[in-house]
Amino acid sequence: MKKVLWIGGMVVLGVLAVSAFTLGTMYLWNWLIPELFQGPIISFWQTLGLLVLSKILFSGFGKGGHRHNGQWRGYWKQKWQGMTPEERERFKAKMKDKWCSPKSGSSAGNAGVSID
Repeated sequence: MKKVLWIGGMVVLGVLAVSAFTLGTMYLWNWLIPELFQGPIISFWQTLGLLVLSKILFSGFGKGGHRHNGQWRGYWKQKWQGMTPEERERFKAKMKDKWCSPKSGSSAGNAGVSID
């Protein structure tokens, strides 16, 4: 009996939390959007629909959305450990050239240009 009451209480609390968030979003929308952008005033159900749609579009389905938790870290660590010191230096130089040098039409950066 206690477990049923606890689950029922959590469901009610969840419904209240979603309703409060939806109402807050609706009031904020109806306060700002019509005034700033001449947009429509929306109802509670339209607001709830927008929140669900934005959840789907920006977070996806499932638990926690698109969190990868560093899935590439192990791959690159293993790849790095398999490289010789010469390969590591070549890789570092290539990454530095690609990401750290200014884009000026040549891959060598500002070769031949001196700044006085």
